[in-house]
Amino acid sequence: MCDLVREQEGHRAQPSACIIDSQSVKTSIDVPTAGQGTDAGKKIVGRKRHIVTDTLRLLPAVPVTAASAPDGTAGTQLLTGVAATYPTISKTWADTAYRTKAIDHAANPGIDLETIRRDPTTKGFVPLPRRWVVERTFDRLMLHRRLARDYETLPTRSEAMIHVAMIDLTSRRLTGEATVTWRGT
Repeated sequence: MCDLVREQEGHRAQPSACIIDSQSVKTSIDVPTAGQGTDAGKKIVGRKRHIVTDTLRLLPAVPVTAASAPDGTAGTQLLTGVAATYPTISKTWADTAYRTKAIDHAANPGIDLETIRRDPTTKGFVPLPRRWVVERTFDRLMLHRRLARDYETLPTRSEAMIHVAMIDLTSRRLTGEATVTWRGT
């Protein structure tokens, strides 16, 4: 389905670049503590969604781990899977959490991983080049109320729920239907 969206929007069927990022989400009380962790930077107990999006906000891969999992380790696994599935990808952008392990690992399949740093002199919110694409993907996923918190007992079920949300978003793009909004209801 992603190939259809890419071709409909005038691009090649296979992506040549992607963006990597992660999102920490709280879990419900039904989730076993063995599948959770603490993201020390954000002070969130829960799980972490690591996603790879192409430049059109389509989602080739999404593993879900404990929130305590380091981004660099998950990034290496993510890049291995994406390089095997999409050998056309030659460029990747990521935040600075992926700067060590993932850069070295990305060079093996021939992917140039570039980290995008936030300017320390700026205050407030400033959209970063290329990174806004993955942040917008997280925003679109959060429109699906089931993804506002992780309710699933198994991480693979969480991944499936994210894929279901992306199927909905992708089919809306194919048909030209507007994205659902919960405002004014």
